[in-house]
Amino acid sequence: MANVSHPRGDITSHPDASEMRARYDRVLGGRDVALVDGPVFLLGLYCAVSPWILHYTTSQPALVAHNLIVGIAIGLLGLGFTAAPARMYGLSWAMCALGVWMIVSPWIVGDGPDAGVIWNNIVIGALALLLGTICAGTAAKSVPRR
Repeated sequence: MANVSHPRGDITSHPDASEMRARYDRVLGGRDVALVDGPVFLLGLYCAVSPWILHYTTSQPALVAHNLIVGIAIGLLGLGFTAAPARMYGLSWAMCALGVWMIVSPWIVGDGPDAGVIWNNIVIGALALLLGTICAGTAAKSVPRR
């Protein structure tokens, strides 16, 4: 029977400690922006449902579909950043492009939007641009140079 009352040493004495540490580093893949993944997903979720929250579904039907589609795209980027970070952080600049597009879209897609709709899209766009810049900057720092 195992002696469970005896205090165990730390894991550094384990024969596979270096291999486990290397595997842990590979799995994380240099992820320094793990805290940005959740806000990106939540921003996409809010963007997708914002027409119903702000009640402009009847006055701006083109912006309703637009915000739904862009919100789903931002949310999928957030999920991708979480699920496959090594592959997805190259798409951080796409997040920045979506942010810029959200800022200008009320005047291009919308039909005489009111101030609430304009400010909603500007804030969503600015946050997407900020989060995308953070992701892109951190991804650029974590790429090994040759």
